[in-house]
Amino acid sequence: MSQALEVPPDVATQVSAALREDVGAGDVTASLVPAGERVRGAVISREDAVVCGAPWVEETFRQLDATIALEWVVKDGGSVAAGGTVLTLEGPARPVLTGERTALNFLQLLSGTATAARRFVEAVAGTACRILDTRKTLPGLRTAQKYAVRCGGADNHRMGLYDMVLVKENHIAAAGSLSAAIAAARRLGPRLTVETEVESLAELEEALAAAPDIVMLDDFSLPDMRAAVERVRATRSGVKLEASGSVSLDTVRAIAQTGVDYVSVGGLTKHVRAVDLSMRLEFSPRQAD
Repeated sequence: MSQALEVPPDVATQVSAALREDVGAGDVTASLVPAGERVRGAVISREDAVVCGAPWVEETFRQLDATIALEWVVKDGGSVAAGGTVLTLEGPARPVLTGERTALNFLQLLSGTATAARRFVEAVAGTACRILDTRKTLPGLRTAQKYAVRCGGADNHRMGLYDMVLVKENHIAAAGSLSAAIAAARRLGPRLTVETEVESLAELEEALAAAPDIVMLDDFSLPDMRAAVERVRATRSGVKLEASGSVSLDTVRAIAQTGVDYVSVGGLTKHVRAVDLSMRLEFSPRQAD
């Protein structure tokens, strides 16, 4: 699980795809604006939010016109109040108008993810529990959304199917047993973290005997979560417990208070609601020669 705010390496690729989608063969509306006209403006938030998306906004305007100047009033991971300014910008009007929607789409989506993550983190404050994301992300934007989760103060679970083993019910069925699945995972990925899902306290016992690194408690009741925590502590095995399933802001604190190490929340990236942002522009025609 990673907490660093390292910018993903595929920002430029994601921005290029978004601009191709929006601009296509050319922005026919921006061409109505005189070529020499310049613009100044600001992005305003209409609600309280955690800001996220600066690398994508900067890359959007860099690809369109590198002379566009941006100044961030609130940096990634910082909070903005309703009515507050997130950033100011100045440059040629045409590329600013062309990039406006793409830049705002990234900024509002990723700020929504970061804001949701921050709310869950605040809900479990004072406990030792960490909030995790999942792989339930928008196709093509996983690294972006997982960056946003970190901006909100939560942690990333595995990035994909390649960097961690997560044994679930279908894997168990294919392997013949939970123990056999974990043993196979250890053989095939000896350096990888191995996590297994369990659906009952009986399955927890089988999992502990196979010695995974993490056990996911899938849709456990609060009493069963507490029992699982006590059982793992008694083994002194160092196995971590992750709670998953039917987690909301209303329930997450009670789950964290059972003593589990992690709570994974698919809704951070799956049910995200974009933050309401607007770009306000002022045009200043180019002076005559």
